[in-house]
Amino acid sequence: MDFDVLIPARRASTRLPDKPLADIGGAPMVVRVAQRALASGARSCTVATDDAAIADACRAAGIAAVLTRADHPSGSDRLAEAVDLLGLADDAVVVNVQGDEPLIDPALIRAVAAVLQTRPDCAMGTAAHPIETAAELFNPNVVKVVLDRHGSALTFSRAPIPWWRDAPRHDGALDLHAWPPGARPLRHIGLYAYRAGFLRRFPQLPPAPLERCESLEQLRVLWHGERIAVTVSATAPGPGVDTPEDLQRVRALWAQQNG
Repeated sequence: MDFDVLIPARRASTRLPDKPLADIGGAPMVVRVAQRALASGARSCTVATDDAAIADACRAAGIAAVLTRADHPSGSDRLAEAVDLLGLADDAVVVNVQGDEPLIDPALIRAVAAVLQTRPDCAMGTAAHPIETAAELFNPNVVKVVLDRHGSALTFSRAPIPWWRDAPRHDGALDLHAWPPGARPLRHIGLYAYRAGFLRRFPQLPPAPLERCESLEQLRVLWHGERIAVTVSATAPGPGVDTPEDLQRVRALWAQQNG
């Protein structure tokens, strides 16, 4: 199974300055992400960045990097330019791995690539896992996804979906494990696979009203009639890094996992 990984990385971050270059066990975070990506069996892994310091740090560690424009409005636009810079064929499968996920499971990256490769009717692939608590279900920062019988995304939302009208409660709390088979709420994991041709086309698609409402870019794909295949994992992925507190937690976890 051939697929390529692209990692978009920007140096600017309001909550954690120089985030891609933050040290994780003696290497920049973006390098640790790339190492995980290469462990997935990807044919190649390239960091797409607008910052020369990030590109230099990657190349010093043996990680490929390309410099993109600095005016891209989203990571998808940056990846579309990177696909052209790398000359990838339209039918190539490209996995977008975020540069702040140094604990991502390589098997999950491979699974997202595989679900797209087995679904020629879909333009994209992504991942989800079962929601375990009512707090997650009602948290608008936890994006939910609902699937059809083929495992394709019907919709994504920050709202608690699907909602079981007659959901049982235990001591006043929702029992998510009792929900009907196939209707268990799923948390969307922000890991995407694209066919390179669609990735080239995606930035030109007009934003969708639902996308603007929910602030979820993947709704643009569904709005324009494309399909997204979803692989469901049993457990949640490792934590990402958004804040200094996240960084300390991930450093500790990385040290535990790597001695």
